[in-house]
Formats: sequence, C-alpha cells, structure tokens
Amino acid sequence: MKTDLKRYGITEKKKSELDALKIKVLNAQHKVEQFEAIVTSLTEKSEMFEQFYAAATTNRETALNNKKLVDEVIQNARNLAQNSTIAYDEIVAADTKMEAVASHFKTVIDELIYSAEIINKLATTVIRKKAQNELISDELISMIGTAGKDANNAVAVSLVALESTFTAQASNIQSEAAASLQYPKSYKLLGVLTGRKFNGSKTEDHESSIEYQLNQAYNNAQLDYAKAKKANNDAISELGKATIMLNKAEIKLSSLVAGNQAAIAAALAS
Repeated sequence: MKTDLKRYGITEKKKSELDALKIKVLNAQHKVEQFEAIVTSLTEKSEMFEQFYAAATTNRETALNNKKLVDEVIQNARNLAQNSTIAYDEIVAADTKMEAVASHFKTVIDELIYSAEIINKLATTVIRKKAQNELISDELISMIGTAGKDANNAVAVSLVALESTFTAQASNIQSEAAASLQYPKSYKLLGVLTGRKFNGSKTEDHESSIEYQLNQAYNNAQLDYAKAKKANNDAISELGKATIMLNKAEIKLSSLVAGNQAAIAAALAS
C-alpha cells in the first residue's frame, strides 16, 4: 500500500510538472502569436511609410529640378536685361557720336563747296586772262582745272559719306527705338519671375512670383522628405525590434516544446 501511494505521488508530481510545462508552452505560444501579429502590423506600416518616403523623395527631386530650371531662366532673363541696358546705352552713345560726325561732315562739305566755287571762279578768270595774255601757261590752266575737278569730286564723295552717315543714323535710331522697348520689357519679365523691381526691391505681389512659389515648393518638399525619412526609419526600427522579440519568443517556444516533449518521454519511460 505504501508502495502504491509512493508510486501514485510520483505520478502526480510528474503530471503536475508536465502541466506546468504545458502552460509555459501555451504562454510562449501566445507570446509568439502576439509578436507575429505585431510584426505583421509593423511590416504593413513599414511598407506604407516606405511608399510615403519614396513619394517624398520623388517630389523633392522634382521640386529641386524645377528650382534649378527657374534659377537658370532667371539668370538668362537677368543677362538679357543687363545686355539690353548695355546695348541701349551703347546705341544712344553711338547715335550721339553719329550726330557729331554728321555735323562735322556738313561743315567739311560746306567748306569743300566753297573751295570748289573759288577754284572754279579762279579757273574761269585765268582762262579769260589767257585769252588776253598768252604768257599765262597752259600748265597753270590745266592744274587749276584739275584742282576744280578734284574739289568737285571731293564734294561728291563727301556727300556720299554724309548720306551713309544719315543712313546709319536712321538705322541706329530704329535700333534705339527697339532697344528702348526691349530693355524695360526684359526687366518686366525679370520682375514676373522674381517679384522684384528694377532697383531690386520686392514688389507687393512678391510671394506670387514664379521664383518664390517654386522655392517654397522645394522647401516644403524638403520638409516632407525629412519627415517621411524619419517616419520610415522609425518604422524600420520598430519592425526590427519587434522581429528580434519574435525571434526570441520563437526560440523560447521551441526550447519549451522540446523540454515538454522530453519531459513527456521521460515520464512515459518511467
């Protein structure tokens, strides 16, 4: 009888130990299931934030490209405005010089015409005197005639030069008119792009300018990118920690299952 009780006591003890092991296995299994659910949820969250991060990266690159393009366009517009101003100033200066040249040419032509008239009168007088006095040489008459022709030719050439000057001046006036329209329009274009006046000060609608809008879009894209990157990194970190916890729980469950199986085998063997 004592032997039966002892055997019965040993059986109950082993059964109690096996039950305790079974409970530990069930608790470990529950932990694994909990961590599996957490990992699944965090995996979905990580994938979602990864998509947000990818979209934010694309938006930032697009905004940066737009900013670079508008910066290039603004620089080209600024160059156009500056070159237009320089061209206008040079055209005005050239027009002033041409006016001076034309005035000088007129003075020269007046003097040449006067000289030609004097020489022609002298030639007429000498020829008339020649008829009265044979001592006047034919060479002198020839030289005076040549001088008269040269004077007339000089007047003709100067007139052609003066006409060319007037033509150039007319063309320059047209260029000046075009430049006078071009350079303020180029500055107006620059103002539309940058929201700034001729003197560089901001306009009242500065914030509606293309440059401001695209710069703001880039700044916002930068902020969104930074937030998306942090959120993505946090999600990856959370998933990593949860995965480690799941691995530990699975290892613990495997260990408990193995221990439980060993204990059951030992109990059966006894």
